[in-house]
Amino acid sequence: MNNKLSIRQQVFLKTNISNELSLNISYACAMEHQKIWDLIKLQLSTQLSPSKMGAWVEPVTTSYHENILTLKVPSQFFIDGLKADCEEKIMVILQSLGLHKLLVNYEIDSSIELFPAANAKTAKPTKANIDGFIDERFTFENFVVGPSNEFCHAASLAVSEQPDAQYNPLYIHGGVGLGKTHLINAIANQLAEKENIKIAYRTGEHFTNELIDSIRTQQTAKFRNKYREVDVLIIDDIQFIEGKQSTQEEFFHTFDALHKAKKQIILTSDRDPSSIKHLAERLRSRFNWGLVADIQPPNFETRMAILKSKTTLAGITLDDDIYFLLASKITSNVRELEGALTRLTAYSKLSKQPITMALAQDKLRDQLQLKTKVINIEDIQKQVAHYYNIRLQDMKSKVRKRNIAYPRQIAMYISKELTKMSMPEIADRFDKKDHTTILYAHRKIKAEREESEDFNDEINRLMQLLKQG
Repeated sequence: MNNKLSIRQQVFLKTNISNELSLNISYACAMEHQKIWDLIKLQLSTQLSPSKMGAWVEPVTTSYHENILTLKVPSQFFIDGLKADCEEKIMVILQSLGLHKLLVNYEIDSSIELFPAANAKTAKPTKANIDGFIDERFTFENFVVGPSNEFCHAASLAVSEQPDAQYNPLYIHGGVGLGKTHLINAIANQLAEKENIKIAYRTGEHFTNELIDSIRTQQTAKFRNKYREVDVLIIDDIQFIEGKQSTQEEFFHTFDALHKAKKQIILTSDRDPSSIKHLAERLRSRFNWGLVADIQPPNFETRMAILKSKTTLAGITLDDDIYFLLASKITSNVRELEGALTRLTAYSKLSKQPITMALAQDKLRDQLQLKTKVINIEDIQKQVAHYYNIRLQDMKSKVRKRNIAYPRQIAMYISKELTKMSMPEIADRFDKKDHTTILYAHRKIKAEREESEDFNDEINRLMQLLKQG
């Protein structure tokens, strides 16, 4: 039994879901603007690093009036930063949600605190004096350990159990979305359980902006004292201070003061210290004093484990073939895996559709094809021969039996559809004298696809298998 939807059914279903989604969101836009902003934030979180989210997105408040969504921010400086990092992404998200007619306005609200002392939802003031945005969801218990990150995990765990014992500073570096922020939040959360420990958690960007603000308000002494009195200083994305001489000067003295007092310093970066070009040599040297540990992209088994861990936490279950699809196609980092799950679950909830393989392939088409596979005729011949259980050499034979000639014609048709080769070139690859054989096969298979829905589905399946590799 063929459970695959016909092209007409797919188009009908997709159109109705899109219309329903657009109507639902348009209604919500008029009635519950905060939910729209929450949805935008959800999508942004799959595209921005946690430090960018914390710096530009989390402090924003919103209002809505006459089809205008107003983003309220603390200053013009903040508007410039938000626009630079997020404006284009926000427009694309609105377009994808059917909200292209919604206008976005920016407004300065000086009552918004640019550098809040703590995040009320996640800080634990009764157990530790935490200054910064600590996400209590990130723990060592829910960090998936694999060959790519086990060294960083072990070092982070050691620091959380005994600060300043061995690794000071602890410098973790690696590409975007590999788990650096998870680990340093896990360290902070575990240290927060200890009594009388003062923790300051900042991004490199926040640290720089705070310094600028203290200079503007002539409160640099207060700024210095605040950071030099902590027991643990955590800076995410320290590479942000690259090329900023005043910030580097201030951080150098803060680093020295804390290190001499045997206070723990934890840093993350997208590069190792030697690769940050415009960094003062004395800072580069100090970053190498402790332990420099790199974190690598997860292997397939780790990606599968991460996906299953994330869906368990979210209270959802996916079929194994969907896990396999995501883990095999999204290979660069953990954040893209999480982003794929977020997109799927958000669409599933809004459209009230179950998460199926068809939905995953449709809604994650761009992510699943980050690297476009170059399909050649040899690939097509192998796949078609395997699919119809004939020998590969039969693709170039002169045998006219239907069980061989028919798959060969299908391979010729797909070669014309999926490659840029001319018909004479395709004919040569099938050991045919001229292109008329290819032309005949193409016309025949095309006509049969139009006449038979089942056959059309069969060809679609074959071509999808080739595109997926």
